[in-house]
Amino acid sequence: MVFVPGGVFLMGSDRHYPEEAPAHKVRVDPFLIDAHPVTNAEFALFVAKTGHVTTAEIAPDPRDYPGALPGMLQPGSLVFRQPNRPVPLHDWGAWWEFCFGSNWRAPEGKDSSINGLDDHPVVHVSFTDALAYAHWAGKDLPTEAEWEFAARGGLDGADYAWGEELTPQGRHLANTWQGQFPWQNTNDDGWRSTSRVKHYPANGYGIYDMIGNVWEWTSDFWTEKHPTDAAKPCCIPRNPRVVESNGSHDPCHPEIPIPRKVLKGGSYLCAPNYCQRYRPAARHPEPIDTSTNHVGFRCVLRF
Repeated sequence: MVFVPGGVFLMGSDRHYPEEAPAHKVRVDPFLIDAHPVTNAEFALFVAKTGHVTTAEIAPDPRDYPGALPGMLQPGSLVFRQPNRPVPLHDWGAWWEFCFGSNWRAPEGKDSSINGLDDHPVVHVSFTDALAYAHWAGKDLPTEAEWEFAARGGLDGADYAWGEELTPQGRHLANTWQGQFPWQNTNDDGWRSTSRVKHYPANGYGIYDMIGNVWEWTSDFWTEKHPTDAAKPCCIPRNPRVVESNGSHDPCHPEIPIPRKVLKGGSYLCAPNYCQRYRPAARHPEPIDTSTNHVGFRCVLRF
């Protein structure tokens, strides 16, 4: 793990997506954070020691999903499928498929495997799976504030974890998408899916893969925006966390509350023309029962 010194920083951004605003000062205490996302090898050890069965390996309970087609109530997870032509960017169903049999052991579908991917981030983990691993390891999941402070690496207020340019001097400093998402991937950085951890340079704190590669779970419930900045220095929030759900609902079934947690960091699917969330301030809501092949996690240890 890597020591993060703590301090006051400007959380969020007023220059990008509305849910990142308003930028506001926050104080976090020192903590330790995993140097890289939890890998397939590390998660496999956890499963071997505990017998944990992930959400994607369990058939959904029909009582939790009223109106669902019976044939869809099978174990599986969401997998990215690259279209072969341009598609409307508002239709995420054009590139996501709920794939039966897909899970952390079979990230691209039931006939795939993680052979040769021991040092890649584990994917297809729900919030419950990530939290179970963290507790087994004697750790916890980071709050959104802890995660963002660590991701900035000491560059307070910068757009990116390494400065103000996405690709300074043409260098790719994180695993993201090149080309027109989702149908054209020029693969300039050499990765079409996840990359091995620690492939890209560490940030100012010595932490790897905080940006791109896989989104990462945090412990905070989702909010549509940040709170306003404190009126006085004495009132700056210390170690803030959102511990209650805001009642987010599935638009297809508004009677069923679906708690959502904050994801941070972006993934290999974030592109200049879609989801420019390869930045420390960026955030995204994810239902706690959902897993995909571009979401992983890392843990923290507090003093």
